[in-house]
Amino acid sequence: MPDNSAIAKRSVLSVSDLNREIKQLLEGTVPLLWVSGEISNFAAPSSGHWYFTLKDARAQVRCAMFRGRNRNVAFRPENGREVLVRARAGLYEGRGEFQLIVEHMEEAGFGALMRRLEQLKARLQAEGLFALSRKKSLPRLPGNIGIVTSPTGAAVRDMIQVLGRRFPAAEIEIWPVQVQGAGAAQQIADAITKASRSGRHDLLIVGRGGGSLEDLWPFNEEVVARALAACDIPTISAVGHETDTTIADLVADLRAPTPSAAAEIASRHATELLQTLQNQRQRLIRAAQSQLRHMRQQLQITSARLRHPREQLQNRTQRLDHLEMRLHAACRQQLQSRREELRAALRAFAHCHPERSLQLGRERLSAAAQKLQRAVQLTLRQRRELLSHRAQLLHNVSPLAVLQRGYAIVQDDTGRVIKSSCQLHPGQSLRVRLAEGHFSATVKETEG
Repeated sequence: MPDNSAIAKRSVLSVSDLNREIKQLLEGTVPLLWVSGEISNFAAPSSGHWYFTLKDARAQVRCAMFRGRNRNVAFRPENGREVLVRARAGLYEGRGEFQLIVEHMEEAGFGALMRRLEQLKARLQAEGLFALSRKKSLPRLPGNIGIVTSPTGAAVRDMIQVLGRRFPAAEIEIWPVQVQGAGAAQQIADAITKASRSGRHDLLIVGRGGGSLEDLWPFNEEVVARALAACDIPTISAVGHETDTTIADLVADLRAPTPSAAAEIASRHATELLQTLQNQRQRLIRAAQSQLRHMRQQLQITSARLRHPREQLQNRTQRLDHLEMRLHAACRQQLQSRREELRAALRAFAHCHPERSLQLGRERLSAAAQKLQRAVQLTLRQRRELLSHRAQLLHNVSPLAVLQRGYAIVQDDTGRVIKSSCQLHPGQSLRVRLAEGHFSATVKETEG
């Protein structure tokens, strides 16, 4: 048998109390968080609040961003977009669901960088930093070439090798900088400014090797763009590969597709025609290699599409099994739906059956009879009370009630009520009525 005293000592919480305590515990112990993820199930009802789910490959969490906060978001969230949010941990008490209360949202990863890049491009273009009219011509034979780049990267080795092979007479001066990561943009801008002020260079190359958008980002910073625009000597931007285009490329006097190409542009000389032919040969080789790669890829794709008949048969069999299961499920669902419709029809028929109508009529008649009986009884009771009240009133004004208080009624022989002594004379016979009984009297004398 359970111990009743122990049961009585238990602290029992309602579901509401439990959810409220957990919510307070979460909000009181979990600090403000930064969370990144992909938006899904985004909803924006008429209240102006936003509700969505943040997910990654393994988990998801519900989020709410209220109207007062989401007004400051610079973009319209949509499903599938990667975002970074600052949020508080909380609990929706109504359903007992863990959720994040988002206070700030920004785009994450590649999308955020591209948005920042486009905004800066538009602003600098409006200021005229990309205009062809402000670009300077490159010197034909630069005697001194400055290079702003990383001193340890492959790009600087490539540029030194090309310049040494094509134009050994030119002096080369390296301005070593950090080309990626925090502080890289400021180092690059400072090096450009110092090289310009030094007065030693005929040409300045600014660049680095290839990388991701994040790696190349210092060359998309405004500080680098303005340093290039303010540089007094001609500049060549050589950032990344041929397909990479940065803001530095747009501001510089000339853009080179690669650091090596920048060195080639800077080292044009008498053998330019021969070099041009060599470049064409290299381009043809690269095009042929690209074409071969493309053909190999097409061959691989075609080979991958050629499947063994047994595999195709297995796929068709599996699809047939899947369709059969879907058909059975649809039939069961249809049968269940027809059964529900039949049950509903039977219930409707039961309500319309004559026996049901008669039963309802009997019930209404019985209810009406009871109501009538109660009304008659109420009316009789009210009439009795009224009759009793009026009888009491009549009794209160009755002369007999006056007699009960010790008064008497005096009448002459004719039954006339004597109201004054003027109506009497000595020797007259009178009849006196009391509250109980009456007696006869003779007038001896009168007064008044």
